[in-house]
Amino acid sequence: MRLIELSFRDDAALVDRLMAASERAEPLDTVLSEPTSRGRRVLRLVFGDGEGQAAIDAINGLMDGLEDWRLVVLPVEASLPKPAAKLVEASARRKFIALREELYQDVAGGAKLHRDFLLLTLLSTIVAVFGLSADNVAVVIGAMVIAPLLGPILAFSFASALGDLELMARSARTALVGLAFGMALSALIGLAFGADLTSEELSGRTVVGLDSTVLALASGAAAALSIATGLSSTLVGVMVAVALLPPAATAGLLLGAGETELALRAGLLLAINVVSVNLAALLVFFYKGIRPRTWLERRSATRSVYINLAVWAVLIVALTGLAVLLTVETGEGVPIVPALPEATGAGS
Repeated sequence: MRLIELSFRDDAALVDRLMAASERAEPLDTVLSEPTSRGRRVLRLVFGDGEGQAAIDAINGLMDGLEDWRLVVLPVEASLPKPAAKLVEASARRKFIALREELYQDVAGGAKLHRDFLLLTLLSTIVAVFGLSADNVAVVIGAMVIAPLLGPILAFSFASALGDLELMARSARTALVGLAFGMALSALIGLAFGADLTSEELSGRTVVGLDSTVLALASGAAAALSIATGLSSTLVGVMVAVALLPPAATAGLLLGAGETELALRAGLLLAINVVSVNLAALLVFFYKGIRPRTWLERRSATRSVYINLAVWAVLIVALTGLAVLLTVETGEGVPIVPALPEATGAGS
């Protein structure tokens, strides 16, 4: 459940319009306070899980252009008495989604480029590189947990769904800086220490195929779904890190070690994963009905969604086709990399 609270300056005509708009949204409870000594009122609305967006949109439309008002959304941990069974059933039949404003607040925070983001990228890259070189799965997973790459990737897809160009630009910059910083650091480590090509964790990121695209699509869809429904994104953040951090670290490490061809293969895997995650996340946000508030904004956002979908779809088809062409199938149908016979022997 959630509590929506609006504080505003008292006005009889505005009160009537607010009450009418609020009732149309069918809240579980509505309370309007009497005017205070300063001439202010408070409207409180209680909604079930996944509800209240219509009320917020209506209130926002009525308050546009006015000053001295504030709307806040608060989570409700418990409420008595329990809602009637018919209200619970009706709520369950609706498509569950977090409020657009809640999503924006959460997602926009992950698009910020700050020192903590760079520090986490540095630490996760160092852990990932040495975990890959040592063929240590546990260490690689630890790097995924602290990798901050989920935020800007999802923020870009969310901004695409809303047609928010400013957030798209900010999140794209943060994602590119994070990936470039991680790859550059990995390259320096590879230049200094080289790369152990017998490591299965390392060589596995140089093999690309259809399964790479499927994994990245599933990761992006799971991450976007967790965000859209207001669930914890910790585990799906690890899933996205599976698709982004290891191949980025592998590409940089191999490039620094002088293995250009293998580095390009890892870079291709990274490109496939980035495109797949964005495509899947955008589709999920579109399916969950995440739209701007006004009709004019929706028209612009729809255009943005279609353009981004077309671009991502063309890129994923082209990149996956290239990956399939670069993959040589053995008699057993297991993909191998001709340039890495040592890794093939170690993994067999």
